[in-house]
Amino acid sequence: MNRFLALQKILELGSFTEAATALGYTQSAISQMITSLETEFGVTLLNRSRHDIHLTHEGQQLYPLIQRTVRQYQQITEKATEIKGLDTGVIRVGTVSSITCHWLPGLIKDFQQRYPHIDFVFYQGDYNSIQNWIKTDVVDFGFTSPAAITGLQTIPVKDDELVAILPAGHPLARQEKLTLSALCPEPFILLEEGQFNEPLRAFAAENLAPQVKYRLHDDYGIMTMVEAGLGVSILPKLVLRRTNFNIAIRSLSPGLSRKLALGFKDRRSLPIASQYFVQEILDHRKDLV
Repeated sequence: MNRFLALQKILELGSFTEAATALGYTQSAISQMITSLETEFGVTLLNRSRHDIHLTHEGQQLYPLIQRTVRQYQQITEKATEIKGLDTGVIRVGTVSSITCHWLPGLIKDFQQRYPHIDFVFYQGDYNSIQNWIKTDVVDFGFTSPAAITGLQTIPVKDDELVAILPAGHPLARQEKLTLSALCPEPFILLEEGQFNEPLRAFAAENLAPQVKYRLHDDYGIMTMVEAGLGVSILPKLVLRRTNFNIAIRSLSPGLSRKLALGFKDRRSLPIASQYFVQEILDHRKDLV
């Protein structure tokens, strides 16, 4: 198992030396682990150069199975911890940037006051990637939209209003509320959310096609582009908290919202630390703003 963990850390950090330091080994020991693993499997796992380390074609085929084996080992370790009590553990969460910035810090702070030795690992992506991470055990659970996923259990957390954002001096900013048809002719900056996208579904429901000019995964990048006058967009209201961009924010008519939920394969099978943190989120969902 140590060889698998070493391979995982090398790919994470992109360096044998940094992986050795992180795991408490010498660089020679880490190199010997990978050589031993490649000898046992009879294939080369890593392409190594002075500036780059990446998986070979054979390594790419084997690595998902190695990751799954590491995850299963960690689950066994966490189950043993559960038997002894919630003293240690690792919680792996799939999330989107707005939740990472505005919900998770407060939730984690309260949780770690009671469980100070629990560690967190966050994977930030879109609805599609989060769904895949849950199904392949990369994360224990994730924040998502129930309409965006299949084959997983979900528990509703909160609805989040979707609002229009425009350059501060845009003519449409004079209106208190905006319709999708009013936004349709404008250059549109789309927040990429994977295969499921709430604004695009809303436009399609009204038989409208926005003039999508730019696609970004980053909410704050979109706000920067809107501020520069490059177009308009629709973003979750949660994203717009504590920002100082010079943009106009307007409600939509009729109103739109995204439904946020927790998704997992089976809540009862979650590691004990994740079960506790899921309950923490649900206990405080009325306080999430």
